[in-house]
Amino acid sequence: MFGTTFILAIRSILRHKLRSILTALGIIIGVAAVVTMVTLGKATTAAVQQQISSLGTNILQVRPGQGFGRGGGGPQPANFDEQDVQAVRDQIAGVIAVAPQAQSSGTAIHEGANATTTVNGTTLDYFRVQPWPLVDGRTWNRAEEQAGKGVCVIGNTVRKNLFNGGDAVGKRLRINGISCDVIGILSTRGQAGFGGDQDDVVIMPIKQVQRRFTGNRDIRLMLVGTDPDYETAQVQAGITSLLRERRNITGGKQDDFNIFDTAQISATLTGTTTLLTQIVAAVAGISLVVGGIGIMNIMLVSVTERTREIGIRLAIGAVASEVLMQFLVEAVVLAMLGGVIGLLLAQFAVAGLSIAGGLPFLFDVQINVIAFAISAIIGVVFGYFPARRAASLNPIDALRHE
Repeated sequence: MFGTTFILAIRSILRHKLRSILTALGIIIGVAAVVTMVTLGKATTAAVQQQISSLGTNILQVRPGQGFGRGGGGPQPANFDEQDVQAVRDQIAGVIAVAPQAQSSGTAIHEGANATTTVNGTTLDYFRVQPWPLVDGRTWNRAEEQAGKGVCVIGNTVRKNLFNGGDAVGKRLRINGISCDVIGILSTRGQAGFGGDQDDVVIMPIKQVQRRFTGNRDIRLMLVGTDPDYETAQVQAGITSLLRERRNITGGKQDDFNIFDTAQISATLTGTTTLLTQIVAAVAGISLVVGGIGIMNIMLVSVTERTREIGIRLAIGAVASEVLMQFLVEAVVLAMLGGVIGLLLAQFAVAGLSIAGGLPFLFDVQINVIAFAISAIIGVVFGYFPARRAASLNPIDALRHE
């Protein structure tokens, strides 16, 4: 019986192709919107996690000020110095390495090519704390670091801009008139979690940057690598207590420095993107309900148009359950057809938007199955009332219908 009912439903849908497509349009848009938004949201979350993980795990970023920036008006908090770095390295349990950083920027020049880039002065502990391997060359040694030699390790963007992506090790570049021998090439990282190109950087020994670029011995950032066996919060509390003592912050005074845990940053950004994805998906899901209402309206019209047909079927022996099943199957097939088309459109949309936004392409089986199942459920829910109305018609009244 179901096979015959299904064939009748398909024939009825094919008999009015344009109307059927327009009826399923709401479901198509709803499914496509939900799947696209959820998939892109998960892709964004994955991209953020990847970018944050590129900063390294078990790392604390210690900066002067109360935020990522140094604040607006009023006296600026003092930068750190070498003694602060040494104290954190030697006095805090769970610290395996501390990499101080002094930053500047300038125009890098090699032969006829030039580009503005970031100059990052640090120590060898930077490469111990940060998981950033080289693809060519080497890092500087302890003797070069102590002497503040004019050697540098460059990112892939700098190599592309100045050396056309070719061999750069052993060659020399100049930044603001200061010479630097390229001794290593860093592997590609891509965009940072907070924007900016991580590969557009020239890394030098910190003494060279302090002496030739910044003109002072200030340290603007400390990257603290922590032992995985220690609680990060415990290490963070120890650093806070030590720096408050060293910077003469007593009583209830607010810290003039901040400590960021990369794991906490990742969790916060992931939670934010997940919440936004859920909100957008819920808004997009409203169109599914609208699509269901559209199916119910058209099915009610169809029942009115086919009242005489229904009367003939009931008169020659069809039972009410068969009529109900026929119209219910029609509604479900329309909804499922809309679901399939919506899923196909969603894949094209996700692929295009992923390329445009530089996001990884993800095919989420779960959300596709759920969206398709919801479209079928909508067909049942919104198709039941018209189907029930068709099945409850009186055969005599139906045959008299003009």
